Formats: sequence, C-alpha cells, structure tokens
Amino acid sequence: MKRIIPETCDGIGSAVTLAWRAFASLPTAPRIIKRVVEQAYLGSYTSLPIVGILSFFIGAVLALQAGITMADISMQNMIGTLVGESMTRELGPVMVAIILAGRVGSATTAELASMKVYQEVDALETMNIPPERFLVLPRLLAVLLFMPFLSMVGIVIGWIGGAVVCHYVQIINVSPEIYFRSLHQYLSTTDLTHGLIKSEIFGFVVVLTACNTGLRTRGGPREIGASVTRSVVISLILILSLDYFITKVLA
Repeated sequence: MKRIIPETCDGIGSAVTLAWRAFASLPTAPRIIKRVVEQAYLGSYTSLPIVGILSFFIGAVLALQAGITMADISMQNMIGTLVGESMTRELGPVMVAIILAGRVGSATTAELASMKVYQEVDALETMNIPPERFLVLPRLLAVLLFMPFLSMVGIVIGWIGGAVVCHYVQIINVSPEIYFRSLHQYLSTTDLTHGLIKSEIFGFVVVLTACNTGLRTRGGPREIGASVTRSVVISLILILSLDYFITKVLA
C-alpha cells in the first residue's frame, strides 16, 4: 500500500506532463499530418470488424434479455427505447473504449516500450526530435478524430442487432418499424452527444495511458510484456471509473 499511492501519483503526474508537452508541440502539427492519418487508419479501420461484431451481439443479447423480461408484462414495444438508450449512453462508448485498450492501447505500449528499451527514443532525443511531438502527439490527435466515428458505428450496429433479435425471436415478435419508432421517440440528441463525449474522453485516456506506460518502461525485453499488461489493466480501470464520474457530471 505504501508503494501503490506514490506510484499512482507518479504515473498521473507523468501522464499529465506527457500530454502537456505533446500539445505544446501542436503548432508543428501540419508537419506530422501523415503520421496522424497513419495512426487514425491503424486505430479505426483495423478495429472496425471487431467493433462491428461485438456491438451487434451486445445489442442482440440486450434485446433478448429485455424481451424475455418485458414479454411477461406485455411491454415488448419499449425494447427499442431500452436498447437505444443503453447502447448510446453506456454500452457503445464503453465497449468501443475497451476494444481500443485491447487492440490499439496494447500495440502502442508494445511499440513505444520496445523503442525505449532498445534506445530508439534516446536516439530521437539525440537528434533533437522530441518524442512527445513525434510519437505521442500523432496518436492523441488521431484518436480524437476517429473515436466518435468508431463509437457511432458501434452504436448503430448495436441498434441493428437488437432489431434483428426482436424481429426473429418468436417470444418477442416486435417488427423493425415498431422497434425503431420506439427508439426514435425517446432517444434525444443530448443522449447521443453524451455518448460521443464519453467516447472522446475514454479514447484520449486510453492512448495517453498507453504512451505514458510505454515511454516509462525500464529494463530489458521482459519488461515490454509487463508494460503491455499494466497499460491494458490501468486503461480498463480508468474507463470504468471515469464512466461513473462522467455520467454523474453529464446527468
């Protein structure tokens, strides 16, 4: 316990410092547009199939569980509202952020940790190239660009998964027209905005955590795996913790 608190404070401080130094290089952003586009492609396009599959089945399971319960009280027509609100405000942003932590965060940590262990980061500093500008800033800008798009894709596919279950499961038997009418009737633009705000914050925190953990790696090759594990675990804890506080603030 005596080590956990100082290490936690040290990690938070280094992450804030890293973000500050990265965004201090923002005026030089036009020179790194190619790297931003590359990171956006790697983060969004390559994660899209996983986001689509998981979101579809999350929406499907949510609709199935809700349908079984609501069938007992003859309220199947409200399943669209439940799935729509849940996917938009909570499950969509959270699940996409978790996928980002496992898919992009782990890869980022492994890459930067390898560069740190094999002294490539030191070589950049020797050539007067700040690692914060060359390695961190493109990733932070990229995640701010593609995270809303990725979250919207996940949310919409989740809605579709719920509609498919409602239509084809006999015990529920709700047509897509009724499902989407219920969804549209109670889902507001504010709900969607809140979901996208969450996704932006989650994405930024995941990538910043991955970069910070990777660049703080010390030791030999064995430490690379430990850094990847630490990065993913910290990201998951931060996603779920921040979800509570962001929901409370937005409410």
